[in-house]
Amino acid sequence: MKNLHFIGFLLLGMAFLLYYMLPQFSIMKLFEPISLMGILAGIGIGLIIGGIVGYVSKGTALREEQKRRELKQLKKEKEELEKQAAELASQSPKTPIVPTQNNNPQN
Repeated sequence: MKNLHFIGFLLLGMAFLLYYMLPQFSIMKLFEPISLMGILAGIGIGLIIGGIVGYVSKGTALREEQKRRELKQLKKEKEELEKQAAELASQSPKTPIVPTQNNNPQN
């Protein structure tokens, strides 16, 4: 958003510079109805574009924050499941698995 403000002020400054460079420039022409309409139209367009950009950037930031929260929650759940699995593994007695012998072989 700071960059948008900078660009807005830069464009506003360029507009005033171009207006001052007109050969028939006078301060009174700045307050004529046609000049005021141009200034107000420029401000209006800038506010509309700024609002759209702000809405889009805020939506993107909110979606990213939601993804971060979900990822953090999933990591927390994974750690809890690992702890439970470790507890279950330590509680169960470890008995060696002995292969059974086949007492009835068929020859």
